Amino acid sequence: QVQLVESGGGLVQAGASLRLSCTASGRTFSSYTMGWFRQAPGKERQFLSALNWGGGNSYYTYYADSVKGRFTSSRDAKSTVYLQMNSLKPEDSAVYFCAAGSSRFAIETMIKKELYDYWGQGTQVTVSS
Repeated sequence: QVQLVESGGGLVQAGASLRLSCTASGRTFSSYTMGWFRQAPGKERQFLSALNWGGGNSYYTYYADSVKGRFTSSRDAKSTVYLQMNSLKPEDSAVYFCAAGSSRFAIETMIKKELYDYWGQGTQVTVSS
C-alpha cells in the first residue's frame, strides 16, 4: 500500500507560480512511476506529468503537451514529488492529484489514469484573471 498526500494548492492570480508537493508513505517510493493529474468541474481527469527513477538520484520525466515548458516535475531524495507550475492561467484551475503506478510500463504510456494504482485526495488550485 502507498499513501499519497498532496499539498501546496491555493488561490493565485494569473501569471503567478505555485509548487505542489506529494508526499508518499508505505512501500518503496522508487518502485513507482509518479504522475500528476488535474480535474476541473465537469471535465475528465487530465494527465499532466509522469516521473520515474533512473537509478541513484536520476529520474525521467514526461509531460503533456499542454503544460510542457510551464510545469516541471521533480523529486527529492526521500519521498516527495513536486510539480512546479509557472505562468498560471485561469484555465489551470482544477483539483490536482498525484498518483503512483507501476514502473514496469514505459513512461510514455503513463498518460493513462487507469495505469495508476494509488491516488492522493487532491489539492485545489484556483487561478483568478
